[in-house]
Amino acid sequence: MNSPDLSNITVILNGPRYPENIGAAARCCKNTGIGILRIVSPERLDMDKIYKMATHEAKDIVDGMIVYDNLKTAIEDLHFVAGTTARTGRKRRPTHTPRELAGEIASFGKETSVGLLFGSEKWGLNNDELSLCSCVVNIPTSDFSSINLAQSVMILCYEIFTAKLHGSIIQRPRLATFKEKEGMYNHLYDIFEKIGLFEKQTPSYWMLNARRLFNGKAISAKDVKMVRGFLRQVDWALKNAAN
Repeated sequence: MNSPDLSNITVILNGPRYPENIGAAARCCKNTGIGILRIVSPERLDMDKIYKMATHEAKDIVDGMIVYDNLKTAIEDLHFVAGTTARTGRKRRPTHTPRELAGEIASFGKETSVGLLFGSEKWGLNNDELSLCSCVVNIPTSDFSSINLAQSVMILCYEIFTAKLHGSIIQRPRLATFKEKEGMYNHLYDIFEKIGLFEKQTPSYWMLNARRLFNGKAISAKDVKMVRGFLRQVDWALKNAAN
């Protein structure tokens, strides 16, 4: 069997508590042909324990992993980030199953950089961290919803691996990176403030809803440029109205 090309996939562990889980995640990456592992603010980075759990076969994944101090820096170059959560509900963002997510990711070309983001073993990803994601994925379970971190990594990686085997690539415009979208959100914040929107609702209310609007879809770099062009025109109109 020919292995699919998953060179555009990155696994990101945000705040992992146990080095053994980092090593196990590296092994999951190796099993499914994913070569990039990023770690954000780990509690303990015991390399001996990481290598032991990764085994010799996944040593190259551990050797190449990059450790970051903050999440935004770890994902700023990615075009599409899927955040995982065990918590669902009416007030939370709609979630995808791993299989639904895998079908979408399998349609991306290798020029689209994809991140699979996992939270700490104790807390998972909080709402602020999930708001940075392009979409949210939930692994369906029975009555017991807690899944080991490495098991979660393996489930998502496996679904993408199999979907890529049988899926077809769809030609898409280049997606915006996280950094490009953050520039757009900062621009939105500036305009919202200038038109007095924050006088009626808190900034967090408007910005959270703006993120939900744009993060609910795979937004292209062209779309971001169009939105920012519109915002520049609004800014120009506001300045001329004041004169």
